[in-house]
Amino acid sequence: MISKTIEIDGKQIGFKASAAIPRLYRIKFRRDIFQDVQRLTSSWDEKNQDESKIFEVIDLEIFENMAYIMAKHANPEIPNTIEEWLEQFNVFSIYEILPVILELWNLNQETLVESKKKLNQVVGR
Repeated sequence: MISKTIEIDGKQIGFKASAAIPRLYRIKFRRDIFQDVQRLTSSWDEKNQDESKIFEVIDLEIFENMAYIMAKHANPEIPNTIEEWLEQFNVFSIYEILPVILELWNLNQETLVESKKKLNQVVGR
């Protein structure tokens, strides 16, 4: 489990990534987070290479979904709908928040891969 707190619109918001995130995401949004992260990462990389590119609506929705599910995972007290959660912010910048979300996701994935390697060594694979 990896977590980080950042300031969004003057509020301290926690985000948490763990092995539960893919399941929580699938249950809440009926989407595959692995495919969505791949798409969002690709869009982010394209945007960083060419600032004239704009994010498509689906990219923004994926970003909001990921941010929400990681925030909800960190703090179960936040609202049960993404719309209610987003309404508390005047500003919710993809440029400030997405790098944090992707960093947490990638760090969590690295941790899972390392754990699997250690397990395989113990089992003798």
